[in-house]
Amino acid sequence: MAAVIAAGEIGFWLFIIGGLAVRYALHARRASVVLLAMVPLLDVVVLVATVIDLAGGAKANFTHGLAAVYLGFSVVFGPSMVRWADARFAHRFAGGPPPPPKLWGREKLRHEWREFGKCLLACGLAAAALLAAIFAIGTPEQVAPLWGWLPRLGVLSAIWLVTGPLWEELFGKREPARGVR
Repeated sequence: MAAVIAAGEIGFWLFIIGGLAVRYALHARRASVVLLAMVPLLDVVVLVATVIDLAGGAKANFTHGLAAVYLGFSVVFGPSMVRWADARFAHRFAGGPPPPPKLWGREKLRHEWREFGKCLLACGLAAAALLAAIFAIGTPEQVAPLWGWLPRLGVLSAIWLVTGPLWEELFGKREPARGVR
């Protein structure tokens, strides 16, 4: 399972880089769209491999839980990662506009709260995948390790909250007062 997750992550970046390289180096927009459309299919492959492994009688372990977390975060953060990479490829290889400047002040704070919301959504999807596996696939002994991932998702969310929006709220750069230079 660890190899499937690692292959999924490597494939994720290869399809993104390949899709953007085809778009901007070869100017083949349709081929690029096909390659970029393969990115979410990798999530399906990881999910199917996990289900097959558990349905085949494998005892759940750390990597089965990690597959659920990978799925949740890839689904939620994948599109914004593709947009981030696309903006940089367009600027570097196609004369596109420069990527937007770094945010600060209120905009940075809003961004941090949005990203935290995405974190909560990703954790929710991961929890749903974990619970589906727990209740639908195996015996209680077989899937017992998956229960341990639910508190981990809570800890992850708490860390994100503290290091993201709360940190920005308390210690972020503030916008200068109007008229002050």
